[in-house]
Amino acid sequence: MLISQLCKEQDFQAKWFANACTQLQHPHMYHRKLWEFCYIYQGLLERGMLVHGKKGLGFGVGKERLVSGFAAQGCEIVATDLDFDQAKAQGWVDSNQHSDSLEGLNQYGLCDTEQFFKLVTFENADMNHISDKYENGFDFTWSSCAFEHCGSIELGKQFIVNQMKCLRPGGVAIHTTEFNLSSNEDTLSHGVTVLFRKQDIEWMVEALRSEGYSIDIDYSIGDGHIESFVDVPPYTSQHHLRLQLGQFVSTSIGLIIQKPVV
Repeated sequence: MLISQLCKEQDFQAKWFANACTQLQHPHMYHRKLWEFCYIYQGLLERGMLVHGKKGLGFGVGKERLVSGFAAQGCEIVATDLDFDQAKAQGWVDSNQHSDSLEGLNQYGLCDTEQFFKLVTFENADMNHISDKYENGFDFTWSSCAFEHCGSIELGKQFIVNQMKCLRPGGVAIHTTEFNLSSNEDTLSHGVTVLFRKQDIEWMVEALRSEGYSIDIDYSIGDGHIESFVDVPPYTSQHHLRLQLGQFVSTSIGLIIQKPVV
């Protein structure tokens, strides 16, 4: 099964990646955001989460396909995003990356319309102040490049630990975020987007394990031809596995965390 790891070019040739693209009705392309969606989908599929009756909680869902993709498999989904005013202030509304209702979350028609509205609900949620009503309520949680927008490195670290409380025993959390390939010291530590270093991920792993959660991780970095290319603003290249953020080169990292059964 997939474990916590960096986005690597070799994944794009894997059967699991092709299958996830098919299920999400997305054309194959060498883009790290597509990798994140396929990685989350496959990680949950392998762990038996994408079946009728399972309940999932998504953070910062924007307009991603995963919500409707999970509903199509019979999962009951609570999709969340920032409230409109906060999202507007951070630029997510103007860039069409924010949701404030169910409309738009099934825009690609991955799920039968009647089934979608039966299984999916939308709520506003602040990732820095997760409501107690979510505690022990879900079989899985996920987010795709969302918790680097919590405001700081420290807030992102706390989110990854705090969101585990939303899981039932045996539940699975899969979250992707930005990973700093340039430095394990200097980084973007505050602001709308932060950039996690290896030391920050190591802190998360240790904190999660100290709470009794399971996480296996591979920090290996790919050296393929496509991933040797670094996309720069305004990020128009068809190859987008690595990108320039400030003075740093980054890629995506996925974290898969399991809550013990007892």
